[in-house]
Amino acid sequence: MSTSAPILITGAAGFIGSHVAHALLARGDRVVGVDNLDPFYDESLKRQNLALLALSKGFEHVLVDIRDANAMRDVFARAKPASVIHLAAKAGVRPSIADPAGYMHTNIVGTMNVLEAARGSDCRRIIAASSSSVYGNLASVPFREDADVSAPISPYAASKRAMELACFSHHHLHKVPIACLRFFTVFGPRQRPDLAISLFLNKISRGESIPFFGDGSSSRDYTYIDDIVAGVIAAHDRIGSLGGCRIWNLGGNMPYSLNEMVRTIESVVGMSANLNRKPMQAGDVERTFADLTRSTADLGYLPRTTLAEGIRRQWEWMKSR
Repeated sequence: MSTSAPILITGAAGFIGSHVAHALLARGDRVVGVDNLDPFYDESLKRQNLALLALSKGFEHVLVDIRDANAMRDVFARAKPASVIHLAAKAGVRPSIADPAGYMHTNIVGTMNVLEAARGSDCRRIIAASSSSVYGNLASVPFREDADVSAPISPYAASKRAMELACFSHHHLHKVPIACLRFFTVFGPRQRPDLAISLFLNKISRGESIPFFGDGSSSRDYTYIDDIVAGVIAAHDRIGSLGGCRIWNLGGNMPYSLNEMVRTIESVVGMSANLNRKPMQAGDVERTFADLTRSTADLGYLPRTTLAEGIRRQWEWMKSR
């Protein structure tokens, strides 16, 4: 689907944002990418992502912080986007424990600024990135979108659940279609260097020890970036006709334990891991597992990339750099 008006993506220089922007540009959409190049990790990595996107004439980067309400209004007023894909956020469970106020300010106030700027520019649909962390330590798996998510166990999770509620109230008042997408542990080329798979690939290949939290039984529903991008674009294209404020899981549909993930990386790299064993971290959930019934029915979402294949692709990309 191509639109005459651009699609505005917040967090466009980041891991997921740059992949979504690339896919939209490849199909002929124009993209306005908003990103403040936050120094949470090396800015040069984000600039490399932007340089790749800049190869397309349909891309424009705007250096703006979503926490700046006036600047966001100006960007939307000038760009007049047909839709917004809101991916910018402070990410990560453990860092949120050290800076809870910062996470709330960016993820809640920043989101409200995006919603209000979109309303002022007659933006016709909104996609917002949530997280599987909102499910906390639910006993029942797989996690369904209609499950009780009233018990987040980290500031990050609480900020993402609050963001969903803000989207719901915005839709109730202004009737714009909104999709909140709960991402489950995304990995692949360009993954943030602090995230486990990227970190472990680097350290195991160099013979360095890796931080290993708990007994290895905790599990995650790892989701390859191409599958996430397909889900984001499907939500973007369909929310306008479906209407409402809808929540969809985007996961890999196959949880793997930490032990299994490390063994897979060992196999891909061809080296054994040196484990630096540590106790479970506060705020970390025991498991994630996405029920994809709703996203498959509504979006045709179907993850296609296994953990082993995805890690192999990520490792090949890392070696090429």
